Amino acid sequence: MDNFSIDAYTPAEIAKRIEQASIAKTKAQFQKVLALAILAGIFIALGATLFIYVTHQAVSSIVLLKLVGSICFCLGLILVVVAGAELFTGNNLLVIAYVDHKITLKQLLLNWSVVYIGNFIGALILVVLLFFSKHWLTHDGAVGIHLVKVATNKLSYTFIQAFTLGILCNLLVCLAVWLCFACHSVTDKILAIIFPITAFVVLGFEHSVANMNLIPAAIFALEQLGQADVSSINTELIAEHLTWSNFLLSNLLPVTLGNIVGGGLFVGLTYWFIYIRSN
Repeated sequence: MDNFSIDAYTPAEIAKRIEQASIAKTKAQFQKVLALAILAGIFIALGATLFIYVTHQAVSSIVLLKLVGSICFCLGLILVVVAGAELFTGNNLLVIAYVDHKITLKQLLLNWSVVYIGNFIGALILVVLLFFSKHWLTHDGAVGIHLVKVATNKLSYTFIQAFTLGILCNLLVCLAVWLCFACHSVTDKILAIIFPITAFVVLGFEHSVANMNLIPAAIFALEQLGQADVSSINTELIAEHLTWSNFLLSNLLPVTLGNIVGGGLFVGLTYWFIYIRSN
């Protein structure tokens, strides 16, 4: 056990702590990792759902509304870090242990694959629950309409745009995780999470796991809005663009690749080079 100190861990100590945690993650039982990954998918989806609900009402100060919604989105990573779960974007930091030859490429890719699939399952579980709860029909469908607009905008990016926005997003997410490894208490961790995560949401960067929930949710919400006949948007026109193929190929693929680069290269590899690499 680490010796307790009221001072935060230094960056060099953080790097070593993350490396040790990465080694432990690759040695955990498959069932445990998958279950924790499903939980993380649900947690991030809850944060995304809260963001959509908080920001669905049109007000005079759109920036302020988005700021409040972005703070609410932090719920997802707070639950992941404090309650305990396995998140693909955060696990991109396993690169530190890989380049230091503490885990193999096979262990790295296996962890990422299991966690990614688990996150997707968790995100879709919440989509199903929201569908049957008719949550998207709240306020005469205003929540669902806002969700559809947010998802449609995400699908408007080019491959390069989505890739770049994914890099920028996970740069901030992994920095939030990095800061959490400097902390001693739950309060410290929550405060460490709020600013980086709020920043990436306000700035409109792209998070693969959040999109695993938001875009499929929008696909189902669009159908539900059409059936309920409460939508003020052209559901047929949007449905041509809001498809599974567009989601998987035009958004999830480039965003996932960008997340890996942003977290694994820009944060993980950089800090490994500075604090762990042998001189």
